[in-house]
Amino acid sequence: MSTLILALFAGAVIGLALGALGGGGSVLAVPALIYLLDFSTASAASASLIIITATSATALYAHARDGSVAWRTGALFAASGVVPAFLAGAVSGRVPETALTAAFATVAALAALRMLRPSGNEPPERTAPVKAAGTGAGLGAVTGFLGVGGGFLAVPALVGVLGLRMRQAVGTSLLVITVNSLAALTARAGTGGDLRWEVVAPFAGAAILGAWDGKRLAARITGTALQRIFACVLLAVAALMLVDVLV
Repeated sequence: MSTLILALFAGAVIGLALGALGGGGSVLAVPALIYLLDFSTASAASASLIIITATSATALYAHARDGSVAWRTGALFAASGVVPAFLAGAVSGRVPETALTAAFATVAALAALRMLRPSGNEPPERTAPVKAAGTGAGLGAVTGFLGVGGGFLAVPALVGVLGLRMRQAVGTSLLVITVNSLAALTARAGTGGDLRWEVVAPFAGAAILGAWDGKRLAARITGTALQRIFACVLLAVAALMLVDVLV
């Protein structure tokens, strides 16, 4: 299969994930770029952030039109993560690739397990500013360190820690992803190696188109089903990454 077809297919799947689930795109993009398109780990992280920034901004617009974004909570959450994302992104270049891969897989698995836990009664929508800021700072640091947009962590945090409904968390996470990705990408400027724009551009284009389809898909699926799909995808990716490190 040609590189272009692989890039278009992977981009469409990742855009679908971002549009429907509000996250999971970058946690899928990095392995796709490495294992399907032969990017180095450094190049895959930088390329992923470019793709995810463009795609999440597009998906954010679609969700905002439907009123599914908690702007106040999301803005505080995102702003709190900018500096940690920048600093962690600068430090991550000095960490061995195997350690980054293992950390990536572990965090993804933990986030998935949290999403699979029964949630009980729906939590209240109002959240404490200090809690939002603290959670956002932690997410920003992880985002910068692992080179991902952070949606696979933002959605569980927005639902389980900050008390948003699933659909509102999906839309709000796209705001967080866009801001954190830009901060992490800035920190990684000049360290991404060969980005191969002939692959990145069609990948990003397919992801943007897929995000619109993902938004329509999300309107037809219950919040609980979205959580389970999201968690299963994360567990599968985490297992793949851990096997690659251990074998």
